[in-house]
Amino acid sequence: MSQAKPAGFRVVAVEDYAAARPALRAVREAVFVREQNVPLELELDAERDPQCQHVLAFDADGEPIGTGRLTPDRRIGRMAVLSAWRGRGVGEALLEALVARARALGWREVSLHSQASAIGFYARQGFLPFGPRFEEAGGIEHLAMYRLLGAANPVDGREAAAAALTGLLAQARRALWIYSRELDPGLLDRADALAALRRFAVDGGQVRVLLHDPAAPQRALAPLIGLAQRLPTAFEFRAVEETVDQNDPAAYCVNDREGWYYRPLGHRFDGETRLDDGPRARQLRARFEPVWERARPCTEFRALGI
Repeated sequence: MSQAKPAGFRVVAVEDYAAARPALRAVREAVFVREQNVPLELELDAERDPQCQHVLAFDADGEPIGTGRLTPDRRIGRMAVLSAWRGRGVGEALLEALVARARALGWREVSLHSQASAIGFYARQGFLPFGPRFEEAGGIEHLAMYRLLGAANPVDGREAAAAALTGLLAQARRALWIYSRELDPGLLDRADALAALRRFAVDGGQVRVLLHDPAAPQRALAPLIGLAQRLPTAFEFRAVEETVDQNDPAAYCVNDREGWYYRPLGHRFDGETRLDDGPRARQLRARFEPVWERARPCTEFRALGI
């Protein structure tokens, strides 16, 4: 087995399936069969499992705590982490190892079937949903998701837009730039987006927002304005007034790493996104800055007394 970076646990790529099989089974049966009540005969997948490429996570004592696999049809599956280790970065490390392996194999795309409860987890890693929800593994609700490797991912519709924003916010370190027409109803007013923006702001993040029509979200009592009033040092709004800026039909969001989500028509959710494209991210930030300098502060958004 080849070893990945340690972080209180270690992730390895399985080279000998027969030798790793007991560890794989131990994790998957604990999570899927005993915890989620997936029938054992569905979980075993004895025919396909030996054809897949697997990763395993071990604790400091060498006990298996997580696993995942790549199938021959370029799908990530059987992602499982023991309950005591959830929320400690094991799942993210497993997923990163699987994506890295897919890249090494020259794959241009990977897909997966996410349980409904895990959609946000995969979105934070750059996966976007497509198609309707369906039941799998004994009646558990799932959604298909995909990620293009080394290319921009098309965003089609509201649910994919929400996933794109989730990934962008999760990756951001200290700064976020948003160019919007009227605070994007259906996107920036979602509970999950507001919760992520609040966490980002509380952790010291700075959010700059450029608007075409600040009156519309003010009339609609957009919840992002209320959040900004409670955290005034983290959020700043400005309104574009120059004709050249008002004529720009696009909308976009970019973070201070390599992530961006761009829509050529700002009143639609359709566009493209990518979390690992530094040149495009820098281009969008450079496009934002001169418009910001020309724009006026949205003093009407300030809470009384601020």
